[in-house]
Amino acid sequence: MLFEAAHEQFISRHIAARAAGERQDRLVRGHRHAETLFLRNVWWPLQGHFDGLHPEYEVADWRGRSYFADFAWLPGYTRLLIEIKGFSSHVRDMDRRKFSNELNRETFLYAMGYQVISFAYDDVEQQPEQCIHLLRMVMSRYEPSRAPVSQALLMEQETIRLAVRLARPIRPIDVKQHFSIDYKPAVRTLRELCAKGWLRPAQRGNGERIVSYELVHGVLEYFN
Repeated sequence: MLFEAAHEQFISRHIAARAAGERQDRLVRGHRHAETLFLRNVWWPLQGHFDGLHPEYEVADWRGRSYFADFAWLPGYTRLLIEIKGFSSHVRDMDRRKFSNELNRETFLYAMGYQVISFAYDDVEQQPEQCIHLLRMVMSRYEPSRAPVSQALLMEQETIRLAVRLARPIRPIDVKQHFSIDYKPAVRTLRELCAKGWLRPAQRGNGERIVSYELVHGVLEYFN
């Protein structure tokens, strides 16, 4: 099925499932260009379906007030909230009180078992491949049954997490010890991440021999 047809069925099904009122109206009003773009550019290429995904999902904040996340992914016991944020509108509408409320809400949601992740609208529009990779990394932690499909990909994702935690250039010996693998597969994993643009060789001395790798600038910003 093409995205347009699947998307129309997805939204229509959720509208029909909601009783007339604020929850239904919020979906009609809230699901607009940015949310549709995320589904088209990121979610659909990654998943190919909308199973377990809920648009304009209502949850209560710590004050008991309704809060509508752009999307909630709820397969089984997993509770992941996804937000698409435009820089101009987010900054324009933000003041100190709203900023505090947003942080308190995210902390409360985490305490209630939700994980909240956000994507910048500019990246969804201009760098969807990076968003796909990051979302795949998050979702892979909740989908162990899918791990055998691409063990190499999961190793790459965990290697990036390891590089972030180390907060220094990552070496083949780090990967070797972390995964309990031989040296050559560790080097191969780092080189493949370089080829995909996530890592780059860390220059040292005359640069003739590569002994470590560092996260490219754009990747590091996502984890800070």
